[in-house]
Amino acid sequence: MFIHQIIRNVGKMKKLNFELEVYTFHIDIVGHLSNIIYVEWMEIGRIKLLDEMGLPVTELTKKDIFPILVNTNITYKQPIFYGEKVRAEVWISKLNAASAIIEFRFIKNDGILAATGNQKGLFITGNTGKPFRIPNEDRKLFEKFLLEE
Repeated sequence: MFIHQIIRNVGKMKKLNFELEVYTFHIDIVGHLSNIIYVEWMEIGRIKLLDEMGLPVTELTKKDIFPILVNTNITYKQPIFYGEKVRAEVWISKLNAASAIIEFRFIKNDGILAATGNQKGLFITGNTGKPFRIPNEDRKLFEKFLLEE
């Protein structure tokens, strides 16, 4: 599914970029990319972002810390079709004590913006289900990908 992954520096902030391909099983009855695939791609982006920050989900869950979603928004601008390649951009637009807003852009191989989106994610402690405040040392890892727009 992934062709390659790069990190783009924007000043001190970084955006995570990765490429995706559209397969036949991604296509809906209308003949373009199914809406649910964008949500799957956002999941991939969040996991890759945490990995790149040095906070892989597999390690967080061993510490009884779980990232969960609170909200997902997607704005569709142009359809994506079978065989097209898509570049995803992922970064953090807001960092709170226990949550963050993650931004997404999906750009078709012709440079056309196909969709934008964001998700609010929250960290919880598994045994209590209560919010887990991001420790100061870990906040620095998030700040590398923070671009408040």
